[in-house]
Amino acid sequence: MQQVDKENLKKLGKRIKQARIVKSKSLNKFALQNGFITPATLSRIENGLVDLKFSTLLKISHMLKIQPSQLIKNIDFNYNFDDE
Repeated sequence: MQQVDKENLKKLGKRIKQARIVKSKSLNKFALQNGFITPATLSRIENGLVDLKFSTLLKISHMLKIQPSQLIKNIDFNYNFDDE
């Protein structure tokens, strides 16, 4: 995984966590709200340790009642594929 990927995952995770906190939801309560994600997985996502699927991003944004675009705003999509 490229360094830019790791940085982007950390940014995304931080945004998810901030949005969850604004909604006053504990990690456990939020994760178990619809039962599609475990608290451990959500913790790894919020800490940028998991490369989550697009469908998971959509479900999380729906649960947060925000657009997915708000979560990925200002994330660096400039990749140098020659480094792989």
